[in-house]
Amino acid sequence: PELSEEPPAEMVKMTKSKTFQAYLPNCHRTYSCIHCRAHLANHDELISKASGLNVIAPPSPPFFFFSRVNVGCGPAEERVLLTGLHAVADIYCENCKTTLGWKYEHAFESSQKYKEGKFIIELAHMIKDNGWE
Repeated sequence: PELSEEPPAEMVKMTKSKTFQAYLPNCHRTYSCIHCRAHLANHDELISKASGLNVIAPPSPPFFFFSRVNVGCGPAEERVLLTGLHAVADIYCENCKTTLGWKYEHAFESSQKYKEGKFIIELAHMIKDNGWE
């Protein structure tokens, strides 16, 4: 059979699918995006709050996490923070696309290597969910 250059009439043009939203277990205290309520992190993954992070003052206090959900990552770029030069990437909510903070991709000083692969989410973009009193 001869191949046609035109697609069959029953073929439908594909559209971009909706982003899957992960949900954290209800039994844990969680942090959610204040803008759309998508889950972002489990409280058990919190490493530290603002003090001791020595970052250039963001618009609101940062929270330092091991991991996160429903968060996308932009391209890495070098930034000079109070603790030295770091390669960081802005992170954003996959659901509403709001910039939430950044991810430490690379620390150039050995004393800062513990930050690599970890995430900063600014308090102004989070709300506490599930089990907070």
